[in-house]
Amino acid sequence: MLAIGCDRAGYALKKDIMELLDELKEKYIDCGCNGETCDYPDIAQAVCGRITSGECERGILICGTGIGISMAANKVRGIRAAVCHNEYTAEFTRLHNDANVLCMGGRVIGSGVAEGIVKKFLSTEFEGGRHAVRVQKISDIEERNRQ
Repeated sequence: MLAIGCDRAGYALKKDIMELLDELKEKYIDCGCNGETCDYPDIAQAVCGRITSGECERGILICGTGIGISMAANKVRGIRAAVCHNEYTAEFTRLHNDANVLCMGGRVIGSGVAEGIVKKFLSTEFEGGRHAVRVQKISDIEERNRQ
């Protein structure tokens, strides 16, 4: 199960991605927005909350550039959000970083590129091995800085 959300700048791309998810028969929860003005940190929290609760395995977040919403998402313990602009970055953020949230910019990439990114993000599994040690170190940094 996926959680998906966007701010107003990412709304058009979110609609396109939801159509793709429907075609792929991927189950998802739409955490907003629906084209209205909203604050991207609130949407990031909604999507990430679905992941940290265990309701969803991964998430997709979209704002104008993908940067702001990824910064907000990465403040949530257990979230590894990555801004991706192409299939290569989507593949390697899953292979090497075990990213659980894909962030994209609705004002930066078109729907065709975004669809390829989403497919790659969903189809790529974490490689583990030496990368698991590095992902654990990220979690350790997160834990130390919460005290």
